[in-house]
Amino acid sequence: MASLRDLGLSEYEARAYRALLNTGPTTAKELSRASDVPMGRIYDVLNSIEQYNLVRSQTASRPKKYVAVEPSTALDRLLDDKKRELEEKADQYESIVDDLADELDAAEPVEDQFWTAAVGPDETIDLLLERLAAADDHIVMVSADPAPQWDLQAVSEEVNAEVEDALDRGVTVDLLMTREMVSSLSEDVGRRYRETLQQRDDFDVRTNDDVSGSFNIIDGVEVCIQVPNPLSSGDAFGMIDLKDPDFAANVHEEFVPRWDVADPLEF
Repeated sequence: MASLRDLGLSEYEARAYRALLNTGPTTAKELSRASDVPMGRIYDVLNSIEQYNLVRSQTASRPKKYVAVEPSTALDRLLDDKKRELEEKADQYESIVDDLADELDAAEPVEDQFWTAAVGPDETIDLLLERLAAADDHIVMVSADPAPQWDLQAVSEEVNAEVEDALDRGVTVDLLMTREMVSSLSEDVGRRYRETLQQRDDFDVRTNDDVSGSFNIIDGVEVCIQVPNPLSSGDAFGMIDLKDPDFAANVHEEFVPRWDVADPLEF
């Protein structure tokens, strides 16, 4: 069950506030008895929840009396405090990431061969987005087969966002699709293409039905190949990411003639 401790109060602070709601205006000594908060701790507890703006005090009375702020107001104040705390934490983490980004930047020797794989729709999309985010110079994207088990609109929007980020980094993007793939995209994706991507000189989209499979060439040295499900050719089984400049060059050599005869996209 939800408790005041979930919003940042200690056990003693939560007890004291709940007791004040029942007692009405009361002294610290009386509240200590009502809340089972030790007398040696009650003043610290009251000062703390007063700083949270959960209680008001009557300083003119002798002894000093305290009264609880109404629950709706008190909870809103605790929530606002938590939101501010989370925003400050988020800013702090963003600053840490910025500081570490350059420090942890590791160059991968392009002459080394390396491969990895992802299996399943979610893992496949995660790997694709990761490799698109790693591009520094040029991305070639070939998309022939829509995968029916994916939420194609959501995936397309994620890929579009990553492509836009790449373009903003100075990466050029060439996208080749079959007309079937184009027709499978949602109107929202088409509108985003027309309004944002179509105007960019460093982004080019063409259609050609003489392509099969789906793959991406990253910076001329890395190829992400979508692997179809052997039991259902229309489904994506996974993705292989192969870093091999020679293989990437061969794949690009096969891509160029199809790109040269492809038609500019008309969405």
